[in-house]
Amino acid sequence: MGKPTGFIEYLRELPVDRTPIERVRDWQEFHHHMDEKRLRNQAARCMDCGVPFCHTGKLISGMASGCPVNNLIPEWNDLVYRGLWREALERLHATNNFPEFTGRVCPAPCEGSCVLGISAPPVTIKSVENAIVDKGWEQGWIAPEPPAARTGKRVAVIGSGPAGLAAAAQLNRAGHSVSLLEREDRPGGLLMYGIPNMKLDKKEVVLRRIELMQQEGVKLVCNANVGENVEPMLLLKDFDAVVLCTGATQARDLAVENRKLQGVHLAMEYLTASTKALLNGGPDHSPIHARGKHVVVVGGGDTGTDCVATAMRQGCKSLTQIEIMSRPRMERAADNPWPEWPKVYKLDYGQEEAAASFGSDPRVYVTTVRRLNGDAGRVRSLGTIEVAWRADSSGRLAPVDVAGSEREIPADLVLLAMGFIGPEQPLLAELGVRTDSRTNIEAEHGRFATNVKGVFAAGDCRRGQSLVVWAINEGRGAARECDRYLMGGTDLP
Repeated sequence: MGKPTGFIEYLRELPVDRTPIERVRDWQEFHHHMDEKRLRNQAARCMDCGVPFCHTGKLISGMASGCPVNNLIPEWNDLVYRGLWREALERLHATNNFPEFTGRVCPAPCEGSCVLGISAPPVTIKSVENAIVDKGWEQGWIAPEPPAARTGKRVAVIGSGPAGLAAAAQLNRAGHSVSLLEREDRPGGLLMYGIPNMKLDKKEVVLRRIELMQQEGVKLVCNANVGENVEPMLLLKDFDAVVLCTGATQARDLAVENRKLQGVHLAMEYLTASTKALLNGGPDHSPIHARGKHVVVVGGGDTGTDCVATAMRQGCKSLTQIEIMSRPRMERAADNPWPEWPKVYKLDYGQEEAAASFGSDPRVYVTTVRRLNGDAGRVRSLGTIEVAWRADSSGRLAPVDVAGSEREIPADLVLLAMGFIGPEQPLLAELGVRTDSRTNIEAEHGRFATNVKGVFAAGDCRRGQSLVVWAINEGRGAARECDRYLMGGTDLP
C-alpha cells in the first residue's frame, strides 16, 4: 500500500449524517459527503495485510464474510490514497456493475471481515466505494459503452431488481440483444420500491444507471407482468434464452386472530405505496399513511428499519418495533469470531430517528404478537408476550412464552416486516421450472441453469431472501453461464 502506517496514523472516520431531527422532515438522502483529504486518509488505513479477507465473498455460519462480488478493495483503496480516482473507478467497475447501489444500501460484510477489524475499527470500505463512484458520475467518467458488435442472440430477463439489472448489463456487454421485463410501472424492482428514497435516491441514482444501460442498448419494458399480460411460453419461443430474476416476493405473514383488520399491511405494500406517492406528486398522497397514528412494526432487519424511517417522515404519533430475537451484544461474542459477520447491537438510521423524536430506541426485543384487537373493523391495538429462547428435544432453539409478560400496545397502523418465504409460484409452474424444498428455483449456484433448457435463474428467486450485493453476484454469474450456453464459451467474468 502507498502508506503502510496509515492504519496506525488515522482513526476510522465516517461521513457525517444529517441530524435525525433535520432529515425526517424530507425524503432526501441522509448522508453528507466527506472531503477528499479525509477520504484519502481513510483509504490509507487499508493496511497491506498480506492475506485480505475483505473481498473473499464466502458464507460462514450462514452469513456473508467478505464482499460477495469480490470487489478488489485493497487495490482501489491504494488508488484513492494516491489520488488516482479514475483508475480506482475502473477497478471498482471490474467486479461491480452498480457500486452506487451497494455503496448506499449494502451492510458491508467486507468491513466485518477486514483484517484491521481484529484489533481496531475496520477500514471504511463502504464509504470509500461510494465516494469513488459518485466522483465518477460527477466527473463524467461514467458514460455509455455499447458493445462493438451484436451476436444476433436474443435474451429476455424477467425482473429488473439488482439481479436482473446485473444480468442484463453483462449480457448486453457480451453483445446479445437484451429485453428487460418489469411488471411495475418503473424499473428497479427492490431498488425502486423496496428501499425508501432517503436511503437510495430513485431519480438521481437508480434511474440514472438504468438510463445509461438503455443508452448501451438494453431494451426496457415496464408494465410487463409475465404470466398475466405477457405469455411465458412465447418468451421461450421468441428468445434464445430467458433469465429469471423475479425475487423472493412472497412475504411471511402474521397468522394471528383478526389479521384482516384494516390498518394491517405487509411492509412492501407500505413501502411501495410511499415511494409511488413520492414520485407521483407528493408523499402525502400515499394510500397507507402514518400521520398521527400509533405505528407498530413487526420484525427487524433492513425492511423493518425502512418502515420505521418512512413512518417517521409521515409524522407518526408513536412508534414501536417488535423483534422476536434477543437484543444483540455490544461486542462480538466468543461464538461469533472474526471474520464472521459481527452480530452486534447497532442503532440504524430509522431507529436513530425514532430515538431522537421519542426518546429511546423503538425496538422491543424477545417479544412476539399473539393477537390483533380492533374496533369497527380497524386495528386499535395488539397483544404481545415476551418469549425465552430454549433448546427443544433436538437441540434447536425455539421461543417459549414467558408467563405473565403479556402487554397491550396501541396500534392504528401495523406493518409486517417479517421477511420473505420465496418467489411467487404461478410463473414457475407455467414454465415447468422445478423448485427446491424452500420453494426457491432449483438451479445450482455457479451454473444457474434450471431444468428447462435455455432458462436460467439468479438472485433471491434462486437463493432466497438475501442482500443486494448477493443479487448482483448472482446476476453476473447467470449472465456468464447464459452467454456460455448461447456461444459455447464466454469471456464474461
